[in-house]
Amino acid sequence: MITIYHNPRCTKSRGACELVNHRLGQTGEPLKIVEYMKEPPSVADLKALHEMLGGSVRDMIRANEVPYEELGLADPSLSDDQLYEAIATHPILLQRPIIVRGDRAVIGRPPENVETLFS
Repeated sequence: MITIYHNPRCTKSRGACELVNHRLGQTGEPLKIVEYMKEPPSVADLKALHEMLGGSVRDMIRANEVPYEELGLADPSLSDDQLYEAIATHPILLQRPIIVRGDRAVIGRPPENVETLFS
């Protein structure tokens, strides 16, 4: 199963979806698209995504979105749990797209990052 956390308004997200759809023609795997602005991920979902992505929780956050500044998320003293809560409450903050295949995930910016899930 491949899951894409997708925002259809984002060109990078649409590009990643096209790339995955092309690959699905080769692998035949089922696809689930989660429009995370309509179905925001829970804190538990975000923790699971973070574990698959690796790196810092901050790598999952779009720092150029209005809520980032309004919520003071640049503050380095904020805990991971506080950051998860901010993303869950304001899903616009989630990097997009995030593609999950099995127990691995990548942020599809640029869309070519998706290829690492198929190699």
